[in-house]
Amino acid sequence: MMAADVASAALGIELAELAPGQAVCTMAVTERMVNGHAICHGGYVFLLADTAFACACNSHGPVTVAAGAEISFVSPAQAGETLTATALERTRFGRNGIYDVTVRGGDGRVVAEFRGRSRALEEESR
Repeated sequence: MMAADVASAALGIELAELAPGQAVCTMAVTERMVNGHAICHGGYVFLLADTAFACACNSHGPVTVAAGAEISFVSPAQAGETLTATALERTRFGRNGIYDVTVRGGDGRVVAEFRGRSRALEEESR
């Protein structure tokens, strides 16, 4: 999936770790990602979290997409900083799942908390 993800690749997002129901992705914040307040635009933080979420929920096999997501921004990120998004599966039931993603700054502080709801497009073969 990541090999075909043009949007994530264009932003330099890298998949650092992958395990069933888990994923870690990183992204360096560039000057082009900074908003008028001189901090990383929230859309980029969301995109990083969403990519980690997508990797985690697709780690089981069936093609899985987002059914919904929300994010809470906790602290600002700066240009030159590398963000790390860690996605963890909370539950899967039928074709649905819930995943939490924590985005951390280079110093380990929490930048954002994201919760995604997934929907597999087909049942997992058992």
